[in-house]
Amino acid sequence: MGAKVNILVLLLAVSLHQARAAKSGNYNVSRLKGRKEITNRCNLFIGSWVFDPSLPLYDSSSCPFIDAEFDCQKYGRPDKQYLKYSWKPDSCALPSFDGADFLKRWRGKRIMFVGDSLSLNMWESLSCMLHASVPNATNTFVRREALSTVTFQDYDVTIELYRTPYLVDIVREEVGRVLTLDSIQAGNAWIGMDMLIFNSWHWWTHTGNSQGWDYIRDGPNLLKDMERLEAFYKGMSTWAEWVDQNIDTKKTKVFFQGISPTHYQGEEWNEPRKSCSGELEPLAGSSYPAGLPPAANIVNRVLKNMKNKVYLLDITLLSQLRKDAHPSAYSGDHAGNDCSHWCLPGLPDTWNQLLNGALIT
Repeated sequence: MGAKVNILVLLLAVSLHQARAAKSGNYNVSRLKGRKEITNRCNLFIGSWVFDPSLPLYDSSSCPFIDAEFDCQKYGRPDKQYLKYSWKPDSCALPSFDGADFLKRWRGKRIMFVGDSLSLNMWESLSCMLHASVPNATNTFVRREALSTVTFQDYDVTIELYRTPYLVDIVREEVGRVLTLDSIQAGNAWIGMDMLIFNSWHWWTHTGNSQGWDYIRDGPNLLKDMERLEAFYKGMSTWAEWVDQNIDTKKTKVFFQGISPTHYQGEEWNEPRKSCSGELEPLAGSSYPAGLPPAANIVNRVLKNMKNKVYLLDITLLSQLRKDAHPSAYSGDHAGNDCSHWCLPGLPDTWNQLLNGALIT
């Protein structure tokens, strides 16, 4: 009971802090150099979507890395307007993406995305953006269950994906699959990278047949279930401790890919009878009626208390505005209405433009 009260107090405190920060313009608590917030100079994550006829950056039919679940044009999406929006920050210009320049700057380096299918979404997007920039460059593409890699051999740059939806471990025990909140044995595969982009949350909410575990181990306690935000906070705290103990941020740039929103409930944007299905344009302006999801508050809190410098790629608000950018029914691998993932080309390309902007701004 005490732990649940504590997590509620935590969320309330962080929500109040974020409300004050948003009002003052210092919304993003990210940092790349030192402890000073970058928002005093340039906040890439507060702005609005504008129509841009020069987009998209690539054609899905010419990219060899896109999964069917993200290839909306191939699977019959009739409109293309969602491909034509670019993100315009209020306080500065977002640098244009030059894939050849990116590869030159990261020559000989290893970049790894670590997380769930939203990491997959972003990994495939970056691979397509780079491929379109250097279409004649030699590349190799290896897909495995846990670790997949695209290598641009002419530049000796590898873009890797490590699939682990909770960041903490799922351990096989006699009782079944156990989500172990204080264990990250998988982290051995992440050491030695030049850039790490972490992500988690999507799978923490799943129940029933789509739930990835049978029990949760919280310290000495084996539980059938627990409050999911509380579990997420504990898992994220374990991840933060792992990064602080195992990653030298002088050698490895570390990002956390912010919480990616869903658009199943139209009441969140004041249209209660709608979902993402059939949506053709973003919300105007730079605010979302429902506010930030509670998981975003937890991420902000955990990052703020870390010793190491971890940059929050604060995609939540700008992605909330893109109710039009999901596959919905046009997903080759998902039956029904997918308002969780994102079409490619599409919104994850902006996430990678923001990643690039954070690296060079």
